[in-house]
Amino acid sequence: MSNAYLSQLETGKITKPSPHILYALSTALGVAYESLMERAGYIVPVANRAEGIKHGRAATFSIDNLTAGEENELLDYLNYIRSKRR
Repeated sequence: MSNAYLSQLETGKITKPSPHILYALSTALGVAYESLMERAGYIVPVANRAEGIKHGRAATFSIDNLTAGEENELLDYLNYIRSKRR
């Protein structure tokens, strides 16, 4: 990550850095990745989520929020993959 890019982040010229950039920053600064993802608006803090709407780990790394059906399908597929490892 260049100094110019960091400067643009600091001055607000870049308002929504990618999750990849946020991960690099979290590692370099010793800040929780999830915290930076929340601040950038990629995930919604637990306290602000609508009641009854699940936002599991599968949706955490998605740029766009998954529908309940999409999340269930993704979790079913993950369970399938994990069952093959046993």
